[in-house]
Amino acid sequence: MKIDIILAGVGGQGILSIAAIIGTAAVKKGLYLKQAEVHGMSQRGGDVQSHFRLADYEIASDLIPRGKADLIISVEPLESLRYLPWLAPDGWLITNSEPFININNYPKKEDIESEIKKIPNHIMINADEIAKELGMERAANMVILGAASPFIAIEFDALLDAIRETFASKGEDVVNLNIACIKAGREFALKNKINN
Repeated sequence: MKIDIILAGVGGQGILSIAAIIGTAAVKKGLYLKQAEVHGMSQRGGDVQSHFRLADYEIASDLIPRGKADLIISVEPLESLRYLPWLAPDGWLITNSEPFININNYPKKEDIESEIKKIPNHIMINADEIAKELGMERAANMVILGAASPFIAIEFDALLDAIRETFASKGEDVVNLNIACIKAGREFALKNKINN
């Protein structure tokens, strides 16, 4: 088993939390993992991406070759398009539909959605709205992780346990809200898989 994931978004959207949860679950399951440094601007609004590789055998490199990523998990739609050259022909793109407009010449939302819809295997989800409805606006990243969870070779319960461990110090309410968000994202993905 091997899965190569590109994590994408902008600073402040919780890319590191997604990586921490997948990583915690993977280690508990005895998997090997390599993660490239998160590249990009650390301040809020700067583009951020990371290569994340999981396998049941030792992994030599932390970088994913172009055209070989099994999954792009993006919390920002324009950033999802930036990393399409890494996506394998049968790979999945999981992205938030809601833009984080951080540049003056940001493309029209409709144009971005049109490009995303050209990808044979994609899920586009309004993670911001779902997280807000569930009472934790800042947990859109967990909604996105939930939408990606059917395509990550780790049992969903292991991801839930990793959320409990990762957010335990923030209290039971925060843990429960993050779990509600990941479950909502997963439910959306299972109902709305687009695989042409």
